[in-house]
Amino acid sequence: MKTDLTYFSQPGSMTDPGPQAKFLESLPTVIADLCKVVQGTTVHIFWAERYGVSLPLERQAEVQLRSLDRRLTRMSELDPRPLTEERPLNRKIVGNCRDFSLLLVSILRRQGVPARARCGFGAYFLPDHYVDHWVCEYWNAHQGRWVLVDAQLDAFQCGELKVRFDPLDVPRNQFIVGGRAWQMCRSGQADPECFGIFDMHGLGFVRGNLVRDVAALNKVELLPWDCWGIIESPEPISPDDLTFLDQLAGLTSDDVPDFEAVHLLYGSDERLRMDGILHSYVNGRIETIKIARDYT
Repeated sequence: MKTDLTYFSQPGSMTDPGPQAKFLESLPTVIADLCKVVQGTTVHIFWAERYGVSLPLERQAEVQLRSLDRRLTRMSELDPRPLTEERPLNRKIVGNCRDFSLLLVSILRRQGVPARARCGFGAYFLPDHYVDHWVCEYWNAHQGRWVLVDAQLDAFQCGELKVRFDPLDVPRNQFIVGGRAWQMCRSGQADPECFGIFDMHGLGFVRGNLVRDVAALNKVELLPWDCWGIIESPEPISPDDLTFLDQLAGLTSDDVPDFEAVHLLYGSDERLRMDGILHSYVNGRIETIKIARDYT
């Protein structure tokens, strides 16, 4: 049986660079420098105008690119230089928090460093709110612990958001993983209406991020608007499903000490298992997508 460190040091279907692997060679190995590489190649779709760039609709569509293979292909079309060379804003690939995290995770795995994307909520975007967000989590062998890194937060964003912590070591009370958010809402510790993004919020939204985090812990890092299985169960959720989600949240809070249980549950329970068909909610329409399964 694979250990979690071995498992997370190898690529999955979304983080495998495929034919574009050459772009991940000869990169820095220091986390701070790797975050600069990610920031130098990617611009966040919701931050672009604040950096001074207007994105046409065809460029905004780059956020729909799920796999790193496809994202690296598009990066090379926009600018064929090595990733260590920062792109001008208009030649950075458009992405969101998931994409910043996906690239950093893929680079770290390529270097043999255990890493995984985490889906949850950031407490540092709006006062008294937990905003839909993704970060990277990597194994720091020297410190013997999993460390959260927000590769999206450059100096400009930290200044605008008045971030008071190190984005290279995000405190766990500032980024709340999906399972912990579910526990906070179910216990009455937090109001579910404070979790979400834009006009989407509530316990149903938290449920979605809990399941997406479980999928990411199984190296299936899907888009934030991809839905399947129990994510799409209609309200009200059955008592059995609530109990199941409570169990799942208990297994996936914080740094996931019982990884094997999460891995086996994801691969065996149809409520979690992404069977190759998902519904993606894109700009007010629903797209049915077939993608390859990866439960290894």
